[in-house]
Amino acid sequence: MTAPTVWLAQEHEAETVAALLVAFRDHMGRDWPSENAFLASVERLMERRESEFLLAAVEEDAPATGVCQLRYRFGVWYAAEDCWLEDLYVREESRRAGLGAALVERAIARASEHGCRRVELDVSSANAPARALYERYGFATGKEPGTQDLLLRARLDASA
Repeated sequence: MTAPTVWLAQEHEAETVAALLVAFRDHMGRDWPSENAFLASVERLMERRESEFLLAAVEEDAPATGVCQLRYRFGVWYAAEDCWLEDLYVREESRRAGLGAALVERAIARASEHGCRRVELDVSSANAPARALYERYGFATGKEPGTQDLLLRARLDASA
């Protein structure tokens, strides 16, 4: 079996990125945002330096079946850039082929290239396979041993 391949998505691949994010939306049982809204959002983010998308395929010439989004911002607690790993998704037919791990590895490498001192993400406590994947790469739930950090959210728009 050949190794997965991961690359930085280019603007001409916005439709591929958006299609994978729509598949993720569907996988989560949601029907919003629309396909057009996803594409417009991906195109908008690709124009900005603080966001980028990674695509992954099971082998070099195969179509992309995995995606993740990286967002960069300056953080005062580390006096350096932070990276937020968001929306990591692999299509069902490509799971268990190492795409998730390849995306996490490349995300960490990209964050390092950007001068980031930490990478953060959120994951459902019910998603044991994803939690195990992230923990394999050193992600932990607490800053101090025996603690658990919580991601809190306030929705400002009832439709979101």
